[in-house]
Amino acid sequence: MARTVWDSTVGKKTVMAVSGLIMLLYLVVHMIGNLKIFFGVGEFNHYAHWLRTVGEPFMHYEWTLWVVRVVLVVAVVAHAVSAYQLSRRDIKARPTKYVHKKARASYATRTMRWGGVILALFIVWHLLDLTTGTVHSGGFEHGKPYQNVVDTFSTWYGNTIYIVAMLAVGLHVRHGFWSAAQTLGAGSRTRDRALKTTANALALLLTAGFVAVPVGVMTGVVS
Repeated sequence: MARTVWDSTVGKKTVMAVSGLIMLLYLVVHMIGNLKIFFGVGEFNHYAHWLRTVGEPFMHYEWTLWVVRVVLVVAVVAHAVSAYQLSRRDIKARPTKYVHKKARASYATRTMRWGGVILALFIVWHLLDLTTGTVHSGGFEHGKPYQNVVDTFSTWYGNTIYIVAMLAVGLHVRHGFWSAAQTLGAGSRTRDRALKTTANALALLLTAGFVAVPVGVMTGVVS
């Protein structure tokens, strides 16, 4: 049954919708955590340490964090594979492009695929920068995320990469939330307006919340 569902277009869209909502929930929590940087070094570094001790003593050090990481990896892979296979299926069903493009297709809709690629590349860079320190500018310090964040956003390329990626996040969320709602059957004539408003609000909130951190470093509010 699982294979039958996965092989169907509806099944792939459902997997894509559910995995997308999981990642959206993570983004909201992650953004709230990031904003703790405005409360100072001690608050932000303590929050980063707390993430590794959640669930103790029942859960060992970092176990809860690794559970979250595994869930996110599964969600990202499922989302990407579903998106790719649906794209290939769409191309096979329509080998020649339409003569006239759909006039009502939004910018976010037309750039979903490239937005996904940008975000995938950003995730790799972000992990290598602030998790492993492999491509981090300056001296990466384990256990000192506040200092590492300030280092990254003290460079023009760190700011550029991050802000471009967050704009892509906003566009992706704006269209993705709406699509997920339709796929999961939440859409209707009476709820469509509320869902579109929610999608726009989430996209704006997440973009502004994430971009606030590099802007804070650039303006000296965070230093």
